[in-house]
Amino acid sequence: MTAADLSFGALKAKQRQLREGFPPGLGLRVHRAISWIQGAEQAAGREDADTAFICYWIAFNAAYAQGQDLHGLFRETEFRQWYFDMIFSVDVRRIIYEAIWQRFSGALHPFLSNHFVFEPFWRHHHGEEGFDDWRERFRADQRYVNEALSRQDTPRILTVLFRRLYILRNQLVHGGATWSGGVNRQQVEGGKEIMACLVPHFVNLMMDHPNEPWGVPPYPPVDG
Repeated sequence: MTAADLSFGALKAKQRQLREGFPPGLGLRVHRAISWIQGAEQAAGREDADTAFICYWIAFNAAYAQGQDLHGLFRETEFRQWYFDMIFSVDVRRIIYEAIWQRFSGALHPFLSNHFVFEPFWRHHHGEEGFDDWRERFRADQRYVNEALSRQDTPRILTVLFRRLYILRNQLVHGGATWSGGVNRQQVEGGKEIMACLVPHFVNLMMDHPNEPWGVPPYPPVDG
């Protein structure tokens, strides 16, 4: 399956073809993630970037969230890093690398240069002590990003990128933005484009490597 084929329809067709060989946990993850990718594509077709981004984020959560941590014993960032390590361990054809450097490089720089998805900026804005130097932190983060870009260090870029995407996710999910509002269009459109590229690749790689320890999905279907 090529990058151009990673639509909901193509992913669903592949899932139907392979699902009999999936372990139960992976089968549930893939089924859920693909359903939310469908929702994201439908929202994008209505030019509803806010809803599309949220649907892509839910698809991403369906792919990596762990059922054994329902009570939040581990930090979200720790599970994301674990998941990225898993993805890179199976990405022997460097599919994610190609997606980042060829498919959405135009959206990457503006998104990573936007301080409205930089957590220390908001901590300073809300009056928390110790964040008066957010500009220096932002410049240091940009140097880190630029160094990773120059080295084409995909794992480091994903770590920073999803840290910023998580801030956007919080803004939308926790009511910190107006639906279809004009003041945050750049980060929402850019975030949607990035997630639309990466999340289908993640799910596709999981289907290609069903026997890896992807973990137990949360909230499995139960009787009663």
